[in-house]
Amino acid sequence: MENRTWWKEGIVYQIYPRSFYDSNGDGTGDINGIRQKLDYLKELGVTILWLCPFYKSPDADNGYDISDYETVQGAFGTTDDLSALITEAHQRSLKIIIDLVINHTSNEHPWFIESRKSGTNKYSDFYIWRDGKNGNPPNNWGSVFSGSAWTYSPERGQYYLHLFTPQQPDLNWNNGTVRSELFAMMDRWCRKGIDGFRMDVIGMISKPEDLPDAPVRKGKVYGEWGSLVMNRPQVHTWLKEMNKSVLSKYDLATVGETSGVTTKDALQYAGFGTNELNMVFQFERPDAETENGSKWTMKKAKLSVLKEIFSRWQNDLEGKAWNSLYWENHDQPRCVSRYGDTGKYWKESAEMLAVCLYMQKGTPYIYQGQELGMTNTTFNKPDDLKDVEAVNAYNEMVDVQKMNPELAMQYINRIGRDNARTPFQWSDKPQAGFT
Repeated sequence: MENRTWWKEGIVYQIYPRSFYDSNGDGTGDINGIRQKLDYLKELGVTILWLCPFYKSPDADNGYDISDYETVQGAFGTTDDLSALITEAHQRSLKIIIDLVINHTSNEHPWFIESRKSGTNKYSDFYIWRDGKNGNPPNNWGSVFSGSAWTYSPERGQYYLHLFTPQQPDLNWNNGTVRSELFAMMDRWCRKGIDGFRMDVIGMISKPEDLPDAPVRKGKVYGEWGSLVMNRPQVHTWLKEMNKSVLSKYDLATVGETSGVTTKDALQYAGFGTNELNMVFQFERPDAETENGSKWTMKKAKLSVLKEIFSRWQNDLEGKAWNSLYWENHDQPRCVSRYGDTGKYWKESAEMLAVCLYMQKGTPYIYQGQELGMTNTTFNKPDDLKDVEAVNAYNEMVDVQKMNPELAMQYINRIGRDNARTPFQWSDKPQAGFT
């Protein structure tokens, strides 16, 4: 049954703090910069602010490698700054949801530092450790960001699993103490006044106990583990546990990042009455441009394919679950560059894409700068890149696949994540008024 709720009737605005607005001129966006722009956001008409990670982090993956879940990264400000932001947003009837990255931590998190010391201490089972096989990693899985998904720790004498960078070891969700620690941390954030969570790669928190080898696509080196890991039944058990322990106690908005999700899966995650999440992000639309399992292509999705995907998600969830609607985020290129025209019909393209989004049923998610029709940036050389995924992909294309460097940069420029992470264009002044 559909009931009226603030997150169904709201409009979400996603903020990537380091590139939104720099309040102190040090070249990095910050929490006080967000505070200074709250009136702009209120006037824009959005009602919910989603903050990308602001936590303490070594920044191996732009903050998605967290070393302390309850401390603000110094470059972004202080805990007091964050508390003031929450208060001032609420005074303007703006809700705040925060990124929750709990598939993995940083390798500099105290839990991992202790875990790698020994196989018998309190934290030894907080992560996924395995012995190697004949001097090789435990299985053939590849990392999302290139290379093996396993790294050897001489200190412990075992390999640890990291689906992303080696600096992002995966937590062992089979350990009940890990879940309890994470749920307690979430509860503390709720008591500080936040209004919800965007859950990073939440569909990947469960791994098969035997960690079998994965299929290897022709021409590839590592196994593709998606079918073995994504959206496993155990995820739903743990989300119901999370809901009972934390989420059900507060009036929250929750949305899960769920790669590989189908509409059937979405009903399990976010169907009305499932007691898991409110919404999920589906990837069928961006995945319509992949080839041979890779996002690094020049392929453009056909209009008929996009129409079929949007229609199916609208129809299959009608009356049963709630859609999240998005073109852009911190991981996707600018939609005008991707689907429209950045020249003569730039304005018309931006307006067309906005109408397409808003005329669907669901909660719209706007990424910072999307309201301006911001476009992709041209990166001329790999040294210009900040995104670890793009840097690793470039190196693999050039060094392993022996691709022409100029062609490799064309792929990066088209689909790379740095396109979404350039400074917000506040004005036509130098540095776009960002700093």
